[in-house]
Amino acid sequence: MRTVNIHEAKTHLSKLIEAAAHGEETIIAKAGKPTAMLIPITATKIKRRFGGLKGQVKIADDFDKPLPDNMISDFEG
Repeated sequence: MRTVNIHEAKTHLSKLIEAAAHGEETIIAKAGKPTAMLIPITATKIKRRFGGLKGQVKIADDFDKPLPDNMISDFEG
């Protein structure tokens, strides 16, 4: 891990970002005091498991039955 001052970070930002993309971490200092850290972002892929709620979700037999006229008029104003 290396430390650079703010001026150097602004001047070489694209190089620092490229280094971060390759796993390098950089500390950015202001007046010699560490202020921020530039680190790589690692993408995590979420594995989806289909059927995970099987048997836990209940859908009414008439869930797609048309709404009564009075309820439709309430929605439409």
